[in-house]
Amino acid sequence: MNDNINAFSDAWPSIREGVLITLELTAGGAALAFLTAVMLGVAARAHNRIIRWFSRAFIEFFRGTSLLVQLFWLFYVVPLFGYLIDPLLCGILALGLNYGAYGAEVVRGAINSVPQPQWEAATALDFSHWQRLRRIVFPQAWAEMIPPLTNLLIQLLKGTALASYILLEDLTFEIGQLRQTTGNTLFAFGVGLIIYFVIGYVLTLLMNALEVRAKNRLGTGPSLREIFSLAPTDPRGLEAAQQ
Repeated sequence: MNDNINAFSDAWPSIREGVLITLELTAGGAALAFLTAVMLGVAARAHNRIIRWFSRAFIEFFRGTSLLVQLFWLFYVVPLFGYLIDPLLCGILALGLNYGAYGAEVVRGAINSVPQPQWEAATALDFSHWQRLRRIVFPQAWAEMIPPLTNLLIQLLKGTALASYILLEDLTFEIGQLRQTTGNTLFAFGVGLIIYFVIGYVLTLLMNALEVRAKNRLGTGPSLREIFSLAPTDPRGLEAAQQ
């Protein structure tokens, strides 16, 4: 066991670099996925039939093909046409486009869940289509889409492990190196399991905080300060506590 600990200590600088690459993939992929999801989700409801068709074709293509194959296409096939893409950028593009296609359905469903009277009220106020989306619809849909987007973010984090197949020395790659050094599969992948869990748990907490804030701004939930406060937020409960 001491040998494993010593090997881990020696490998920690490399593992730390692997964690940073994993975080870069997660952050970049998540940002691209969100932009893709919003654009495609809104386009899926467009009045123009061509825009709707393009959105649906894009979504079905990236949802219906393997993330690993998409990654290989960007890294191995695209250079055959004279375009070299950095491995990190390949990973971000593949993750962002793949999970963005899944996220588009989340965005579309959340927008559709906004009650019709809200749309009618915005129309009565003479808002344009984009003003209705930006000022009325999207703030309400945002609170609804955060929980499923949280699940997709965690899936994206786990999907970053595939980047080791395109020569990126991410966390999974470094854990494999630790396994070769120690010869102990249980220890090496146990370390990897714990690190991935910690990252995923922190991301979940951040997304939960976003959800609380979004609902509080709509007046449908408490604020973060109220959640962490020991005092009751209901004035009637406060009076009862004082009595």
